[in-house]
Amino acid sequence: MITINTDSTFIQVKSDNLGIFAWQNGTVPEVVEMTVQHQPREKSIALAMTKREEKLHERKERLDNLLLNAVDETLKQVFKEAGAQVIYNFLGNKCHLKREEIAEKPEDFSADLKRLMVSAASVIEKMILENLYCMHASFQIT
Repeated sequence: MITINTDSTFIQVKSDNLGIFAWQNGTVPEVVEMTVQHQPREKSIALAMTKREEKLHERKERLDNLLLNAVDETLKQVFKEAGAQVIYNFLGNKCHLKREEIAEKPEDFSADLKRLMVSAASVIEKMILENLYCMHASFQIT
């Protein structure tokens, strides 16, 4: 008879009483053959890495969205909706930085903001960071 263990191990046992595979009169049935059928190590590592990469990608997307929301909120607080749109148009047309790329290229965003606003850029950046901190605290990213 063959029994299947929970760890993907197949055990073939020899027993006088084929209906009983547990202790028999205080003795364990004789194990005739044991084979282990696991996924190849490379495949299980690849699956684990894929799952980890998916989690990291999801977390990065959440953080990117959080940063973009903080930038949007800050620009709208300071410049209202129309002013924020003017800034995004400037970044896109003159600096070739789309709104969606801000999280991927924060150094470019900072440099382009300084190009547009000179000394006021550092104040805007601090406000963005404050909003980001407040949003992060309210969402509790794990």
